[in-house]
Amino acid sequence: MAMERITSRAAWKGSEIDYRAEMMHLFTDAEVAEIDAALRACGERDLPEITPATFPLPEFGPRMLAFRDELHDGRGVLLLRGFPRERYSADEMARIYVGLGAHLGQPVAQSWQGQLLGSVIDISDVVEKVRGYNAGGAQHFHIDSSACDIVSLMCLRRALSGGASRIVSVSAIHNHLLDTRPDLLEVLYRGYYFRNHEMDAAHSLFPAQSAERIPVFTQRDGRLTTVIDSGSLRYAVQQGGVTMSDLEIEAYDELQRLARSEEFFLDMNFEEGDIQFLNNRVIMHARTAYEDHPDVAKRRHLLRMWLRVDAWPERLPHQVFLSDADCAHWQATNRRPFMELPSRWLAEMTAMQERRRREKTVLPPLATAGRSPSARGWHEERERAAG
Repeated sequence: MAMERITSRAAWKGSEIDYRAEMMHLFTDAEVAEIDAALRACGERDLPEITPATFPLPEFGPRMLAFRDELHDGRGVLLLRGFPRERYSADEMARIYVGLGAHLGQPVAQSWQGQLLGSVIDISDVVEKVRGYNAGGAQHFHIDSSACDIVSLMCLRRALSGGASRIVSVSAIHNHLLDTRPDLLEVLYRGYYFRNHEMDAAHSLFPAQSAERIPVFTQRDGRLTTVIDSGSLRYAVQQGGVTMSDLEIEAYDELQRLARSEEFFLDMNFEEGDIQFLNNRVIMHARTAYEDHPDVAKRRHLLRMWLRVDAWPERLPHQVFLSDADCAHWQATNRRPFMELPSRWLAEMTAMQERRRREKTVLPPLATAGRSPSARGWHEERERAAG
């Protein structure tokens, strides 16, 4: 078990870095014009048909490849800012987003429904049993699926206030634990049992729960690779019968505590049209609390994309829980053409909200962070549910 210090540029502290200087690219007028021309060439294609060939970027495409290298070998964070959101419809923004992403990697399905773009918006008062990205409030630190190398967000509409993207370098936290709590770091290298969300599990090619522990940290060639999904750990405890030891609980809670400290985290306040790309192997992300609009159609709305990057080294097999095979299966069996386009999706959610208001069946809003106060809390919730 290699527990060596990470010395690359990936180990940064939020208190010591200015993302505007080191992690942000401002679009030039020429780049916007080239992207606009690519959108016209793309036309009204469905999202799987958007590729570097159908969304051509002869000048900016090579720049995107340089950004991909920076995500892999540098800070692990890129924010594209200055795109004129007001000139484009939400559906056009979605196609632009996928077109840019296609120059970095291959979009993959994000759930059993097979969607290539997820709408990150609070619909917890409209739809029952929503996932975390469809609930409101702050969010705990996590890394998305092991099938995803780059996780990305595009801001279509800001919140009334708050809702910053909060990110942290897991390499910096790893080094801190190596210095201060190597016993907890050993636990994280050993890992935890994971379990899929119930609907993902029902449509998966593989067992709902991991047969072995999934390491939170692994190292290869001086690079750290991380997998930590709070939801999957919580499902394993509450639905899969897993009981974490006191040291395992302490290790998870300490990881979250350090990530929440001002020494380590970095906040990015989204502007409309911003696109954020994160190396999903080395950056944990969360969000701050926010004030939102009562109407779904006017709420904070981000689009999320998962990208697989074949040019990067494959994850070690023992650190893969959700596989590319599952994502491909979900897309092939359950995705409907054009289902992710924001105009269609938001119209459906708005109609559902209006119906619930008429029928007086509006659900109590759900705050994501309230679900998982700590790993110990998962066990307490399980015991309460069992009576």
